[in-house]
Amino acid sequence: MPPSARSAARDAEANPAFRLAARAGYVANGILHLLVGGLVLAVGFGAAEDADQTGAFRALAALPLGAVALGALAVGLVALGCWHLLQAVVPRRLSGRRRLARIAAEAPQGIVFVVIGLISASVALGARPRAEQAAEDASGLVLTLPIGGLVLGAAGLAVAGVGIGFLWMGARRSFHTKVSLPPGAAGHVLSALGVVGFLAKGVALAIVGVLLVIAAVRIEPDTAGGLDGAVSALISLPAGPFLAVLVGAGFLAYGVFTVFRARYARLDA
Repeated sequence: MPPSARSAARDAEANPAFRLAARAGYVANGILHLLVGGLVLAVGFGAAEDADQTGAFRALAALPLGAVALGALAVGLVALGCWHLLQAVVPRRLSGRRRLARIAAEAPQGIVFVVIGLISASVALGARPRAEQAAEDASGLVLTLPIGGLVLGAAGLAVAGVGIGFLWMGARRSFHTKVSLPPGAAGHVLSALGVVGFLAKGVALAIVGVLLVIAAVRIEPDTAGGLDGAVSALISLPAGPFLAVLVGAGFLAYGVFTVFRARYARLDA
């Protein structure tokens, strides 16, 4: 990046209004996980719901003032995505492999949050997307390529790797480096919520990655899927509904943790 562009990015990153918008983005992300967690719990108890982000957006759209709420979520999620992208392009005091690692960690998060924010905005405007079908269609398109199986398999491994990363962060409590937890009981409670939430999200992402790998090996795009597919895979296991309820509760914990992260996030970490 040219020095002038990096300087402009750093100025934007230091802007108090933008930092406030990034914290609002954590609130939006937390609310989204609360909605998804509620849907996963409902599926675990036998309801027929799409337990993913688009299902949460459609459920929210059906409520009074749902379009307004979706618009607010969209703004917050896009702001949070832009924050992560800035963190990727203006890493401080880093060089070589550490700089590349920072880009690899922050840029994908930024892109994902921006995309989810745009989906929220599209639902507010009347669209009714289904992430599961979109994942299957995209997988089918990739599998038509000469090396489509390798590409889809690599994507599955990458998603599974992110899931393992969440599991590691939850087990090791390494997310503590990203937040300034309050002292006393409140800090212990938030830490416990973070552990449960990171573990649950890690399990869900790992399953999504495995489904993508299976789809690549079998050349069956219908096997691929997103979070809803992961929940369906859990339900099909022995004691599956119980496992789905645990994951749903974990997503609720992650949502609460992320809402409070808006207050305690270390934006310079």
